[in-house]
Amino acid sequence: MGGEINNSVFFGYSNKAHDGFLGNSVIGEWCNLGADTNNSNLKNNYGTVKVFSISENAFISTGIQFCGLIMGDHSKSGINTMFNTGTVVGVNANVFGGGFPPKHIPSFSWGGADGFSTFDLDRSFDVSERVMSRRNLPFTDSDRDMMRQIFQLSSRFRG
Repeated sequence: MGGEINNSVFFGYSNKAHDGFLGNSVIGEWCNLGADTNNSNLKNNYGTVKVFSISENAFISTGIQFCGLIMGDHSKSGINTMFNTGTVVGVNANVFGGGFPPKHIPSFSWGGADGFSTFDLDRSFDVSERVMSRRNLPFTDSDRDMMRQIFQLSSRFRG
């Protein structure tokens, strides 16, 4: 872990090795935050933060003032990525480029503020295998089945 990190939880094998602020955030397993990735964890009006709820298919109030980035397993951010307060990134997303991406980035999305495309499932498997093999861990058939299920369930949120 590197840079400025405050009140954040990282699950296994995730990385934030460079400068950049991350506050009041939850980062899933196998995530990588590129150099100078930053998030806001407090709205400029000091109001209550809203986050995207998959079950509600809408932004809902958290009831809290401080809420940063929520990032699903196997997701990545590129150099200088900026996330707004309460941004929710799904599983196996790749976020990059200038500007602020939307506050809800569906699972298996590839892109940034200029738009997203769908991250091909087989290509995502290849990346996951490479990432996990660095730690001498297999990307199993169960992992593939789980990712296929997430890919299908999240398809309604991708454009």
